[in-house]
Amino acid sequence: MATATSSAMFAPTSPDGAALPVATHRITSIDLLRGIVMIIMALDHARDYLHTTGMTQDPTNMQTTTVWLFLTRFITHFCAPVFVFLAGTSGWLQARRKSKSELSVFLVTRGLWLIFAEVVLVGFIITFDPGYHLLFLQTIWAIGISMVFLGIAVHLPFWAVLAMGTAIVLGHNALDFYEQGKQQFPAWYHFVHRPGPLTVGDGRAIFVAYPFLSWTGLMFLGYCFGRLYTHCTEQARKKWLLLLGIGLLVLFVALRASNLYGDRQHWTEQKNTLFTALSFINVVKYPPSLLYMCITIGPALLFLAAAGEHRGRFGRIISVYGSVPFFYYMLHFFLLHLVTMVFYFAHGHSFAEGMQGYKNAFNFVQPGEGLRLTWVYVIWISVVVALYWPCRWFSNYKKTHRQWWLSYL
Repeated sequence: MATATSSAMFAPTSPDGAALPVATHRITSIDLLRGIVMIIMALDHARDYLHTTGMTQDPTNMQTTTVWLFLTRFITHFCAPVFVFLAGTSGWLQARRKSKSELSVFLVTRGLWLIFAEVVLVGFIITFDPGYHLLFLQTIWAIGISMVFLGIAVHLPFWAVLAMGTAIVLGHNALDFYEQGKQQFPAWYHFVHRPGPLTVGDGRAIFVAYPFLSWTGLMFLGYCFGRLYTHCTEQARKKWLLLLGIGLLVLFVALRASNLYGDRQHWTEQKNTLFTALSFINVVKYPPSLLYMCITIGPALLFLAAAGEHRGRFGRIISVYGSVPFFYYMLHFFLLHLVTMVFYFAHGHSFAEGMQGYKNAFNFVQPGEGLRLTWVYVIWISVVVALYWPCRWFSNYKKTHRQWWLSYL
C-alpha cells in the first residue's frame, strides 16, 4: 500500500540512505489514482464475463468492433500499468519504516505470496474450476514476480535500479524483431516476453498472459518514481510530473507516427478518420509495449500533477478502493462471477452443465448469451457500489490494527 505514514519508532530514510522528511498523512493523490484504476478495472472484467462477445471477440479488432466497445476496452488499459507502477512506488515509500534488508525481505516474501494467491485463489475465483484445469498468470502474478526481482534490486544503488528499469522499458520491444514470424518459443520464453499456453499434462495447462520482463521494468521505474515524494517539494514534484507526463505523450506520438519501433502492431488507415484515430492508439498490452506504457503512464502522471494533495468527499470515497487494492481485486472478481452464474442459470442451464466449463476453463459461462453493453455498465457500477462498504470496513481495520499479515493484503 502506498503510504507516507511515519512514526517516531523508526528513522525515516530513503532506500539510498538519504534522510527523508517525516510525513503524517497518506499520499492522497496516489490513493485516488489507484482507486480510479481499480474501479475502471472492474468494467473490463464485467465486459469479459457478461457482454455477448466478451469471450469470443477482441474489442480492439478494427474490423468487428464499435467505437463504444473499443473505448470501453481502451479506458481499462490504464489499470494494469498504473497498478504495477504504483506498486513499485509503494516499495520505495515502504523504506520510511523498514531498513533496506527488511524492505528486501518484505518485497520478496510478499511477491511470493502474490504468486501463490494468483495460482490458488485468483485462479479459482476467475474460473470456478476446483480442478484447476487452466491457470492464468495475470496481473497478480506479474506484480508478484516483479516484486521478487525488486526485492533483490533494492540492494543496488538508486541509479542502477533506474538504469535497469529504463533499459527494459525502452529496449524490450527489440525482442519483437526476434519474435517476428516465429510460431514456437521455448517454455521459459513465454514467462519472459511472449504470452502463450503451456501444457503441463493430465488435461491441465498454464496460460501466461503477463510475461514478466516489461512489467518488472515498469515496477523498477515506479520504485524510482517514489523519490519524487521523498526528495522534492510539492511545487518541484508537480513540475517533474508535468514534464514526465508530457514527455511520455510526445514520445508516444513521435514513435507511433513512425511505425518503426515501440509496438509490434502498426497503426493503419481505416474506413474513416475516427477509426484511423482508434487504430493509432490501439497498442499492444500482452506484453505491454513501450508505446502502451507511454500512453497510459503519461496521463497518469499528469493526473497526479493536477490532483495534488487536495480532495473532497468524492475523492475520499474513491480513495477507499485504492487503499485496499488486493482485497477489492479478489472481491470484485468473485462477485462478478457470481452474477454471471445467476444469468447462466436464468438461461436454463444446469449446475452439471456449468461445471463442464467453457473451453475447459470458465465454469458457468456461456459465450453468446451475455448482455448488451449498456447492461454491462449497469452491473459494473452496481458491483463497484456494493463493494464500497466492505472495502471501507477493511480500510479502517488496516488503519487501526497492526498485525503483520495485513501488510501482505
